[in-house]
Amino acid sequence: MTLWFLFALMTAAAIFAVLWPLRHGGGPPRDGNEAAVYKDQLAEIDRDVASELIGPSEAQAARVEISRRLLAAVDSQRDTLGASNIRWRRMAAVIALVGLPVVAIALYVPLGSPQLGDFPLAERIRAPGANQPLDNLVAQVQQHLEKNPDDGRGWEVLAPVLSRLGRFDEAARAYRNSITYNGDSAERRSALGEALADAAGGVVTAEAKAEFEHAIALNADEARANYFIGLAAEQDGRAADAASIWRTMLEKAPQGAPWRPLVRSALARVGGGSTAPALSDDKMAAAKDMNETDRNAMIRGMVERLAGRLKQNGDDVEGWLRLVRAYMVLGDRDKAIGALKDARQAVANNAERLRQLNEGLKDIGLDG
Repeated sequence: MTLWFLFALMTAAAIFAVLWPLRHGGGPPRDGNEAAVYKDQLAEIDRDVASELIGPSEAQAARVEISRRLLAAVDSQRDTLGASNIRWRRMAAVIALVGLPVVAIALYVPLGSPQLGDFPLAERIRAPGANQPLDNLVAQVQQHLEKNPDDGRGWEVLAPVLSRLGRFDEAARAYRNSITYNGDSAERRSALGEALADAAGGVVTAEAKAEFEHAIALNADEARANYFIGLAAEQDGRAADAASIWRTMLEKAPQGAPWRPLVRSALARVGGGSTAPALSDDKMAAAKDMNETDRNAMIRGMVERLAGRLKQNGDDVEGWLRLVRAYMVLGDRDKAIGALKDARQAVANNAERLRQLNEGLKDIGLDG
């Protein structure tokens, strides 16, 4: 509505600029040919009087007659010019009042975008102009948020951008404002904790840890918060606790979780990668009541079934890692080496899976 009001004001100003010079009539009309002749006749009478060719009484009578004719000619010319000027001014006024808006609308509809909505704040950041640096866009958004501090969506979009730019203190402030105006959530709390940890050079401070714990209280499966809680345990010298946290994360995580390589690498860093093969809880409980021979037979049977499944689906990097660890735990080093070779051959054409496999094998202590 405000935009159309501005357009109307601009149109009115343009019309006013056109009509203002037309408020008065034109200047005095210039003498036509007939008026010039009468003036020459008056001058000639003056010359005849000076030369004593006519008397004063005859000269006065002639002057009166010629002056009457001159006035009649001038009045006739003024009437003609005045009518012409009025018609011209009226025509200009009609063009200004009607033609100018019509032409403007006719040009705007095909060339403009009257149906285009506002460009959302989020898209302004995600799609910056080719000639405009991201820092400039961020500054514009910050100016907008200073004037509109209750724009929760703006704070939520701005916070991760500031984190990517390395402006962690500002990112933490933006996350706090996002929580204030958008509501509390595990994701926002864990993002705030990460910004605080990054601002401290990667150290999980007490303030950051409190945010991660708050996030876990809201959602026990919040991956980022659990990872940083494990990192805090590692930084406190509690490697076993860190390994337990990260191992639990891997056991619960879906196979395609993008953070699995990071957690596996962290688990290997604290020496928590060499574990028994991942068997179901029910079968492991049943194995406790068996004698050693039957238990080992059951475990080997499970391991062999895992090996058979991996021959059918060689893309399961986590399965290969479980199989290699299982053979190592069972003391079958040769089978572990053979599984390692099979695993590398299965994922040889996928650089990312091969990298994940090599990362997971670092802590197993298997050569070859």
